[in-house]
Amino acid sequence: MGAYIFRRLLMLLPLMIGITLVSFLILQSVPGDPARIIAGMDADEEMVQRVRHQLGLDRSIPIQYLNFLVNVVRGDFGQSIRTGHPVVKEVWPRFLNSVRLAIASILIAFLFGVTAGVIAAWRHNGPVDYGVMLLTLLGISTPTFWSGLLLILIFSISLGLFPSGGAQTWRHLILPAVTMAAPSAAIMARMTRSSMLEVLREDYIKTAWAKGQTEFRIFINHALRNALIPTVTVAGLQFGYLLGGAVLVETIFNWPGLGWLIVNAIFSRDYPVVQAGVMIFAFCFVLVNLFVDILYTLLDPRVSYQ
Repeated sequence: MGAYIFRRLLMLLPLMIGITLVSFLILQSVPGDPARIIAGMDADEEMVQRVRHQLGLDRSIPIQYLNFLVNVVRGDFGQSIRTGHPVVKEVWPRFLNSVRLAIASILIAFLFGVTAGVIAAWRHNGPVDYGVMLLTLLGISTPTFWSGLLLILIFSISLGLFPSGGAQTWRHLILPAVTMAAPSAAIMARMTRSSMLEVLREDYIKTAWAKGQTEFRIFINHALRNALIPTVTVAGLQFGYLLGGAVLVETIFNWPGLGWLIVNAIFSRDYPVVQAGVMIFAFCFVLVNLFVDILYTLLDPRVSYQ
């Protein structure tokens, strides 16, 4: 296991270099001049050239990319073109807010998704099963921007139970977390149901029935543990999506996350902020997948990476 983790960590280096290169080239191809944006649309060409020289944008693209890599190795992501502050100070608080929201969302999704999937498998082809599958279909097909606005209308405006925006207390976290968790919970419920039905047809489950074990013990101790492996895989992928794809939810609930910061940085051509945000999201996604692979060995001792 240690050798496997070491190999996976070594693979991060070329992967991160490739991600930085692709993001750098894409940003370079985006129309617009950040020097013109900073100097102002009414600034003369001399002022624009001076700003471009200060930002290093008058150098060739390979030189700009190499300078960026060297600074990243030193732990310096540069300064924000839009605000002039260090990128780390701009990105880090937003990243922590995104992590808070993603963790809360994935916990809600996993709890309700697995529970609904087990109940649907337990009452297979019954009214409960059909009802759960209908709810999962609604959860998958409902856009987050619509469900977020609906939750604000009901629980913030009509009932006044939760704030409609901000990130000051845990109460501000509830509505955006539920909004983001709904599609993921629906996917996990369907995956858990399918896995449970497949596992329940295995011979060792029939043996457990023959031994006279209780239905609850068979479902929880024998079937669920093995059925969770595909669900854990989906949960890892969903966590990466929740971490980096929450722009709409962060906008609706005025949540100061990293996704919202990256979108605003793209509009203002703030290349250092965009590159730092993309690298952080990519690194976290890879680490989450590594954690999921390690978790397999805890759920199923037969899984080995030796």
